[in-house]
Amino acid sequence: MLRSLYVDLNSYFASVEQQLDPSLRGRPVAVVPVMADTTCAIAASYEAKKFGVTTGTIIADAKVKCPDLVLVHAKHTVYVEMHHRIIDAVERVIHVKRVASIDEMVCDLTGSARNRDRALAIARDVKDSIYAHVGSEMRCSIGIAPNDYLAKTASDMQKPDGCVVLDEEDLPHRLYALQLRDLCGIGRNMYARLWKHGIYTVEMLCTATQRQLRDVWGGVEGERMYARLRGEDVPLPPTQKSTVGHSHVLEPEFRSREGAISVLHRLVQKAAMRLRSYELVSGRVDVSIRFRCGTRWKAGMNLSSTQDIVQFTQALSRMLVDMPHDTTPIKVSVSLNDVAPRAQVPQPLLDDVGPVRESLNASIDAINHKYGKNTLYVGTAWNALNSAPMRIAFTHIPDLELDDDE
Repeated sequence: MLRSLYVDLNSYFASVEQQLDPSLRGRPVAVVPVMADTTCAIAASYEAKKFGVTTGTIIADAKVKCPDLVLVHAKHTVYVEMHHRIIDAVERVIHVKRVASIDEMVCDLTGSARNRDRALAIARDVKDSIYAHVGSEMRCSIGIAPNDYLAKTASDMQKPDGCVVLDEEDLPHRLYALQLRDLCGIGRNMYARLWKHGIYTVEMLCTATQRQLRDVWGGVEGERMYARLRGEDVPLPPTQKSTVGHSHVLEPEFRSREGAISVLHRLVQKAAMRLRSYELVSGRVDVSIRFRCGTRWKAGMNLSSTQDIVQFTQALSRMLVDMPHDTTPIKVSVSLNDVAPRAQVPQPLLDDVGPVRESLNASIDAINHKYGKNTLYVGTAWNALNSAPMRIAFTHIPDLELDDDE
């Protein structure tokens, strides 16, 4: 039984750029966070991919592979706006059950839509709706299958602009031609674990017993994988945020010790605002800096669970005293870890400072929401207010009311 339709936009960021600028159509395009040869592509058009330029390719190497490569500075705000337009276009045809990422969404097939011909007709209508209401360059691959996991797998089997159906009678042998790393959830570490357990191919994975997969995954997730590969509709386990953070490739003018420190303070203020919007608290701040020479410096500090920007700023300042002086920073990141719902964390009985800080944080958020981001901020970030704009993580779609504009 076909239950799921998965929509996966092709080379999303690069396709948006080609949609916005007709002069880029048919040309090899790489989307970059900063205009520097030392950075990497965060997206590549299919024309660039033909030359071996992919997400993660260092731009200096990309220019060697593809001398005609066009670099475009990322416009994350635009990508989010286009994301919502695409959802609206899909909703004209079928309800979007779940947004999986900035360029992926899942729809339930119900009633007559579970018929193969009807499901294929819906897929064609989805493509046509995106074409008509968003743009001709916004192509997508669609997977149709008995569950969300296999529908996502099917959407990756024919790109670009493909449509693949995995019927129950196709399972599991239709999957045998895939590589283990083609399957969602099998990253580098899980791949190594599968090999350690003597599972080297998708066919071996599909024919393994439920007990074997439980041993590989170390628990019930192995049984869920066993069921998913056989087309069973296995609900996703509830997820809970474990960290809130930001990273940023430094612009050339911030590639100094002082510049990196300012940007890190900017990032921790952004993270703290997001943390409060989620009604969470954090018990640890971690910072990481990558240097031009290839080394990385890390530090962390435990705190009493809080969402207070003053405490986060003080902790960050204490850690950065030990930041190396003798090398050039090129990328920084900060994360608020040991995250928990605020309502579940006991508050100290004798605490005169806490309520005052809560009022301060609430005032900062309210004023910035009403009058614009950076209207109020902690002074440690004053000279990096225009750095570290919005970035889109794989599963985090920024809130345009909350996150920073370009």
